[in-house]
Amino acid sequence: MIIKTLAVGPIMANCHILGCEKTKEAAVIDPGDDADRILHTLAELNLTVKLILNTHGHFDHVGGNRRLIEVTEAPLMIHEFDAPMLESLSQSASAWGMRAENSPAPDQFLEDSDNVTFGHLSLAVIHTPGHTRGGVSFHTDGAVFVGDTLFAGSIGRTDFPGGDYDTLITSIQKKLFPLGDEVVVYTGHGPETSIGHEKRSNPFARIQ
Repeated sequence: MIIKTLAVGPIMANCHILGCEKTKEAAVIDPGDDADRILHTLAELNLTVKLILNTHGHFDHVGGNRRLIEVTEAPLMIHEFDAPMLESLSQSASAWGMRAENSPAPDQFLEDSDNVTFGHLSLAVIHTPGHTRGGVSFHTDGAVFVGDTLFAGSIGRTDFPGGDYDTLITSIQKKLFPLGDEVVVYTGHGPETSIGHEKRSNPFARIQ
């Protein structure tokens, strides 16, 4: 599997490009901004976008949806609980002194235990609420893409609307940690980490 991560936009949110080496079909997870840069990277990798996936609905993770959809015509998927956020990205961004385009409506809602496929690859959808009500993670062999649920040495904020600390910790400990210590965690901001490392050392979510 091809994995390319780009830190996009003023908040440096991670956009993850996943590609099938055999078919060159790709999924883009969280195109938060800099859509033309994402498209240029896809062209460099000779990948064709088949899916646009949002881990959650905050503007720094979905602000590039519209441009990417216009160019690729790929379907957009997000959890139903976070879909209403897509209609007010401009307003949300302006509250932080930034800009974002409202997103088109999703083509499909993601649900826990769904599988989304592109090329010869499949991603299992895990509903991981806490940062937002509709936050999801995407798991495949040896890797999980968690949005703002879990970071290297930290966790997602829970003081935004729809956030809840206890729910977030439950998502991490009950849904992400059982995936296996060797699984690489691709986060929504900052460096990647591993399930095992966060179990042992994350001061917020580690298992004693």
